[in-house]
Amino acid sequence: MESIAVDDCLGRITAEPVFAFRSSPSYNAAAMDGIAIRFADLSEANEASPIRLLKRQYLPVNTGNSIPQGFNAVVMIEDVHQVTESEVELHMPATPWQHVRTIGEDLVATELILPEGHKIRPIDQGAMLSTGITEIKVQRPPMAHVIPTGSELIQPDQAPEAGNIIEFNSRILAGYLKEWGARATRGLPVVDDQDELKLAIKTAAEKNDIVILNAGASAGTKDYSAKVLAEIGEVIVHGVAIKPGKPVILAIVENTPVIGLPGYPVSALLTMRLFVQEMISGFSGNASPQPQMVEAVLSRPLHSSMGVDQFVRITLGKVGKNLMATPSGKGAGSVMSLVRADALLNIPAGSEGIGAGEKIEVEMLRSQNEIDATLVFIGSHDNILDLLANQLHKQRPVIRISSAHVGSMGGIMAIRRGEAHIAGCHLLDESTGEYNVSFIKRFLKEIPLQLINLCYRQQGLIVAKGNPKKITGFRDLACNGHIFINRQNGAGTRLLTDKILKEEDIDPGTILGYDHEEYTHMSVAASVANGSVDAGLGILAAANALDLDFVPVAEERYDLVVPISFLREKKMNIMLELIRTNTDFHENIITLGGYNLRDCGKIMYEQ
Repeated sequence: MESIAVDDCLGRITAEPVFAFRSSPSYNAAAMDGIAIRFADLSEANEASPIRLLKRQYLPVNTGNSIPQGFNAVVMIEDVHQVTESEVELHMPATPWQHVRTIGEDLVATELILPEGHKIRPIDQGAMLSTGITEIKVQRPPMAHVIPTGSELIQPDQAPEAGNIIEFNSRILAGYLKEWGARATRGLPVVDDQDELKLAIKTAAEKNDIVILNAGASAGTKDYSAKVLAEIGEVIVHGVAIKPGKPVILAIVENTPVIGLPGYPVSALLTMRLFVQEMISGFSGNASPQPQMVEAVLSRPLHSSMGVDQFVRITLGKVGKNLMATPSGKGAGSVMSLVRADALLNIPAGSEGIGAGEKIEVEMLRSQNEIDATLVFIGSHDNILDLLANQLHKQRPVIRISSAHVGSMGGIMAIRRGEAHIAGCHLLDESTGEYNVSFIKRFLKEIPLQLINLCYRQQGLIVAKGNPKKITGFRDLACNGHIFINRQNGAGTRLLTDKILKEEDIDPGTILGYDHEEYTHMSVAASVANGSVDAGLGILAAANALDLDFVPVAEERYDLVVPISFLREKKMNIMLELIRTNTDFHENIITLGGYNLRDCGKIMYEQ
């Protein structure tokens, strides 16, 4: 425990019961503006026979004034008729202690104000101060220290070279430790040296209640954590049947719990939630956190390894009457999968997976209000969606976009299954030259919907800055052995690629990398930027974003498929109004490059 000023104790937990130091109020006090009197003097007063009191029989008082000895009631000033400067007339009797706050009316000295283990609120501070208490004993939050490990770690303000990893995990972990109620500190990265790691752990264990090691928990040649902990303490557990996070270490050093977490950020955070959050609550005297669980419908099948509990990040959105759950990524290194996640799904060890359409229980990471205000967008990727999400987040009420980039055909299938509010599409029908309509008529013919244009955009080959390999088209890729990166099957960009190859009579087998797929235009651009490929088909905005060159190929139309049933929802109307009328939004789109908004918001087709 520690002593702290009551003025500074908001949100802290009492370490012992708090009793009133003085009575409150500590004197008989007027509760109204008026006059103090003896109630017996007015026992006969009434409208027909008012009673007059002389100056010595009453005393003017204001709210909060002390009531002098001998007086035992107050008459409100509104009920007092001043006859002369020294005489008043009263028309009603008074009751004992009328309009008087008597000594101890609120609290009596030694009375319990707050019990031990109580989380202090603003009203509690006021109650304590009102009785003269200015300092109390509260529970000291547990001290937690995070030690990042690895010779490859650099600080965020340093430019990474090949093999370097920016150290941000300790910031994430310390932030959650603070959010859960600990006093968290971070150490500088410890290089891959056993003696330095021993010293860092021992020093931290002496000064803290909990020590968190990040990385070095696995079985790599430089993963020393388990060995070092066994030498200077006791390893209780090394490895648990969960995914991600299997290599976690639970150890004791000098009577201090030490938790060794995996290096990947998602694995590290999930295992810390499992093994540290409840411990902090226990050390702090708080009740263990109870997860908020909701029922949802899984939008696509999920496979799981037998023998481990698998934790899957989930995005949620209420589509019609169903709360739809879509996995947001499995990679343990994907920080954005947790940034975007609305919930966590635990697939138990005895399960091989869950089928699409099955009902599942998920742990909420966001509030229900945020989920209800979410538009589920599934389909083709476009950089405009980031601008749209940002613009909608500034609206009042706030609207969220939950997006899954699965290609145009994937979006149409999501609309067909009732899993999305909106699908982004740019599917070109080679036989008619028309975008999207024929595919809607074929796959969504029984669903009333509108096809609303978002933009026209430039598609082309994204190449390195300066186009050093002088790529002018797909023929150069086929003839010169340049490495290409493709989009996934079902993507509109993939259909455009295949259309061009067919028109130019180019065998896809002659394109190196034709079978290497990415899911967004920015991923294609990133592959070109890092030199792993020479070209990829994508939009000009993606090339501009990463300062790459661009070889124009075609202008295409990008539309939104919106079922009529969702057009009645307020959040959809807010979004469509923004698309059609917000000039700032339009200007930001044009700034990206490669866009034409001549039909933005226009209904291109309806059924």
